[in-house]
Amino acid sequence: MRKIQNDELGRISLEDFKLVQKRAVIAVLDNVRSLNNIGSVFRTADAFRCSAVYLCGITATPPHREIHKTALGAEESVDWSYFKNGTDAVLQLKSEGYLIVIVEQVEGSISLPDFKPDSQNKYAFVFGHEVYGVSQEVIDLSDLAIEIPQEGTKHSLNIAVSAGIVLWDFVSKT
Repeated sequence: MRKIQNDELGRISLEDFKLVQKRAVIAVLDNVRSLNNIGSVFRTADAFRCSAVYLCGITATPPHREIHKTALGAEESVDWSYFKNGTDAVLQLKSEGYLIVIVEQVEGSISLPDFKPDSQNKYAFVFGHEVYGVSQEVIDLSDLAIEIPQEGTKHSLNIAVSAGIVLWDFVSKT
């Protein structure tokens, strides 16, 4: 076995990435405070060709050195928008025909393995504050809640980890 070198990976250029068709999926960050989490979500959104990342409330926006540190430039390749609060983002997405899927532990949530996305729909996955989760106002506007099964003592995952799991799961099922 030989490790593949970066120049052998067949990466597309930033210009080509901007032109290539994206998946009809948006990651919404509802009051995410960690700049490293924000950067990591940009990097994941780039990896899976998400349409955009929506940054809401206290979530910081590019350009920012700490976001760039984990995004590694993905904040330049992935489209993003800022909203004063998560409800504004969700209302806009709903008006554009997106299904709003919160990633949260709530009554009536379905386990991620049981989530069956329809490739004909557009999806917005909402990830919340590292301590408080998705705001109740956004929960009230959502169409569906999914929960990542966990067996440890914490029953919570880092936002960046959750986004990676959920977006990979979505891509693998569509």
